[in-house]
Amino acid sequence: MIQVWQHFKSRILGSNPSSINLEDFNVVKEGKAEILFPKKDTVFYNPIQQFNRDLSVCCIKAWDQLYRENRLKKVNKRSSEAEPLEKRRKINDDDDNRRYMKILEALSATGLRAIRYAHEIPRVKTIVANDLLPEAVESIKRNAEYNHVEELIKPNTDDANVLMYRNKSLNQKYHVIDLDPYGTVTPFIDSSLQAVEEDGLMLVTCTDLSVLAGNGYPEKCFALYGGVNMISHEATHESALRLVLHQLGQSAAKYKKIVEPLLSLSIDFYVRVFVRIRTSPIEVKNLQSNTMIVYHCSQCGSFHEQPLGRTSEKVTKKNQTIKKYSVAQGPSVDSKCKFCGGTYHLAGPMYGGPLHNREFIKQVLQVNANHDDNTYGTRRRIEGMLTLAQNEISDAPFYFSPNHLSSILKLQVPPLKKIVAGLGSLGYECSLTHAQPSSIKTNAPWEVIWYVVAHSDGQLHNKKLKENSVGHRILSKMSEWSQDQDFKTLSYEPNEQSGTVESLRKLKIVRYQENPTKNWGPKARPTSSQ
Repeated sequence: MIQVWQHFKSRILGSNPSSINLEDFNVVKEGKAEILFPKKDTVFYNPIQQFNRDLSVCCIKAWDQLYRENRLKKVNKRSSEAEPLEKRRKINDDDDNRRYMKILEALSATGLRAIRYAHEIPRVKTIVANDLLPEAVESIKRNAEYNHVEELIKPNTDDANVLMYRNKSLNQKYHVIDLDPYGTVTPFIDSSLQAVEEDGLMLVTCTDLSVLAGNGYPEKCFALYGGVNMISHEATHESALRLVLHQLGQSAAKYKKIVEPLLSLSIDFYVRVFVRIRTSPIEVKNLQSNTMIVYHCSQCGSFHEQPLGRTSEKVTKKNQTIKKYSVAQGPSVDSKCKFCGGTYHLAGPMYGGPLHNREFIKQVLQVNANHDDNTYGTRRRIEGMLTLAQNEISDAPFYFSPNHLSSILKLQVPPLKKIVAGLGSLGYECSLTHAQPSSIKTNAPWEVIWYVVAHSDGQLHNKKLKENSVGHRILSKMSEWSQDQDFKTLSYEPNEQSGTVESLRKLKIVRYQENPTKNWGPKARPTSSQ
């Protein structure tokens, strides 16, 4: 049996790429890589994931730029001002030219992603392309040789957790760890947090949206992510992102580390987050106040956040600012929804801070602008989605759809710009969201949102509303819960807020994925028996 395998291996691989029998393979080109897929598949290629891989290349390049800039700042700060300028310039030049980056692709399959990193990321020193399936690792070896990057790529057959824990014990850490599993990432979080370098980048994918964003498995969602999603709510995809970030933050805190979200995206059938990991016992203390539970009404969909902690600052007699941490006060709502009388459901605990870092997104967009459409087939979609993410309001968790609210009130759906103009006239910020088309993020309270939507066509008592319906209850109680708000400045005329949102909508950029093929999406998990 061993001799048969050795004969097969030598026939396929040969001593160099030119000896590969191409008749046994389909050649797929993506980015700057060409991948050989056996005609009898034991590993699969998913073309829909090219967006994921194109975006990952852009983000690692952007992180590399920011990482080196921060490193040089630290070097220059430690260096004496008396040190010769020539010497400092040499340090900068050496840093620009050297290959330093160690990348781990923990679940590599064909090695396509690792090979693209080797071709397309300039300062890569080593890429460990790991997979548990021997067939997959053979594919990695074959493709690395075929692409002439075998000096950079180190194929490895191992359990991903065993590999990362072993490297941690040997103090062999990675600058970038890419986790793109089939399903949940939670089994790999603890080991990866210990195997990543200080200020390192983690790229994390979860494809189990039936658990993270679905209605049927709240107990499984809690077991995996330490919280429950916003079941049957239109903002469930953002709650999925916040649950993943919550789990990452909770796991990192045990090791006195913090997780800084750089970019968090809900994409097609999965979520993908890019986070920076660093050690900071002081900032770990903010974890409590950055964690929240959410009350969301089961009937009208209004939601209210409840932080689990409070922070306050005090100035001492010596003019020093001290931060104080305390428990939160609550609840933030009554037992029933004050708008419609519906029952509140609880979601969370989940991450309650900003989803993105604007400086990082700006750098990613600059990298993406320098790519060509032929090599990076999803470049325009990256531009579109990241432009939306960059303009999202950072202090407004979740979003609402005017279409949904209008259906409750039985109103003609108002133009998006009209609702944004109304909210903007009252002094509130608005933005679009990357997670759902025609939806609005705003820091306006729900009293204001309902009032602005209800008055958008001047018909507060629509005859289509049945008595005791959700919409009828909202309108009949509006005079009670709106009396504390000042609506004198309400206007639906265009203003700065509506102008900003409308200009984004008019940009000719691809924002959302269209169905490229019939029955597209994630394929079956590969097995060694296929």
